Amino acid sequence: MGSLTKLKKILLISPHYPPSNLAAVHRARLFAQHLSSFGWEPIILTVHEKYYEENLDWNLHKLIPNNQRIEKVNAFSVTKPRLIGDIGLRGFFQLRKKALELIQLEKIDFVYIIVPSFYTALIGRYLHRKTGVRYGIDYVDPWVHQFPGSNKFFSRHWWSTQLAKFLEPIAVKKASLITGVAEGYYRSVIDRNPHLKGTCKFGAMPYGGESSDHEAVKRLNLQPYLFQKKAGVIQFVYAGAMLPKAYLLLEEIFKSLSQHLNNSTPQQKIEFHFIGTGSRPNDPESYNIKSLAEKYSLWNTIVFEYPKRIPYLDVLTHLNIADAVFILGSTEPHYTPSKAFQAVLSKKPVMAVLHKYSSAVEVLRSTNAGLVFDFNGEPDVHSIGHRFIDFLQDFLTFQTDYNPNNIEMADFEKFSAKKITAYLADLLVALHDSKPIHS
Repeated sequence: MGSLTKLKKILLISPHYPPSNLAAVHRARLFAQHLSSFGWEPIILTVHEKYYEENLDWNLHKLIPNNQRIEKVNAFSVTKPRLIGDIGLRGFFQLRKKALELIQLEKIDFVYIIVPSFYTALIGRYLHRKTGVRYGIDYVDPWVHQFPGSNKFFSRHWWSTQLAKFLEPIAVKKASLITGVAEGYYRSVIDRNPHLKGTCKFGAMPYGGESSDHEAVKRLNLQPYLFQKKAGVIQFVYAGAMLPKAYLLLEEIFKSLSQHLNNSTPQQKIEFHFIGTGSRPNDPESYNIKSLAEKYSLWNTIVFEYPKRIPYLDVLTHLNIADAVFILGSTEPHYTPSKAFQAVLSKKPVMAVLHKYSSAVEVLRSTNAGLVFDFNGEPDVHSIGHRFIDFLQDFLTFQTDYNPNNIEMADFEKFSAKKITAYLADLLVALHDSKPIHS
């Protein structure tokens, strides 16, 4: 940008932001890191970290540029007993008030709300009504979504789904832009709100990879602490939460390993290390994988779990010591694991089991970063159990001959965080140059 070019201002509303260690904070962080390269000055509006429930990650905070503008608001504290935990609810009115103040005091060209928390999406409609400012919503997760327990009438999950169905149409009605990590994250939003086809722009943008994050691991001299390298053992790392609809896949894999893997054969000595997979992020005893591994006699011999969520850069540190990265998808086609991008940048061979329509399949195959076992949704799950050992043997051969210099980084460039942000900027410019659609 030329020195005299005035940047347009975009207000990014994200209730969680570093030093929060939740996965979704990377969406706002990476957009904010690169938007100024494309003519947009980002202003982050978030809740002060003293109101976060999760452990704070101050190394992640070090990745934020020093000159980045961050506005923080207070929130209501979590009560005992814990009645409301969602930070978007506890900070809703404070975020809304500050956003309105910023728009009234400064020329804000666009408001972009990253969900979850889903409740903050309602702020955009309010701001548009008060000031006329255009707003967009970015779906890191689907809002109206069926998950275990949703079909049980009057359960907490059932009420949550009913509330989502009621609130989402209110939030999106006047939106000018709706985006998501993949099209599947917002496709049903359009189906439920067909008027948006004539009033709104849409865009699918994966997280993207950020190579400077991996450079930070070296700069900070971080060291692994969950496990150490073992000679003669191929160690896989799976890092991140387990989706509810991933357990069907995992059980097929464990069953197959239990039935076929002869761990006395040297070339087949493998370990799977599951990191941050617990049911409670801060609880080191909240095992999700252990019982399934015990069921198939794999626990602490082939399968290891560290349930507590660890800091982001610590995850990258353990990817660096591993021999390979393991990625497990879901039976849902829209799921695009953000860990796929970090896996490629780790320069370690990647073994992935993914729905055939997950956009991560293209990422891994086009870059030659690993091998993908693709399947066609829930009816095809049993094929994993039947074919996984053959796939594993193919991967071990691939891993033996693996050369990180063979990764097609030129092809990966289109999945970089900067390129993804460029696409967002193109959508914003198209909106900025057009006449307002909504009154």
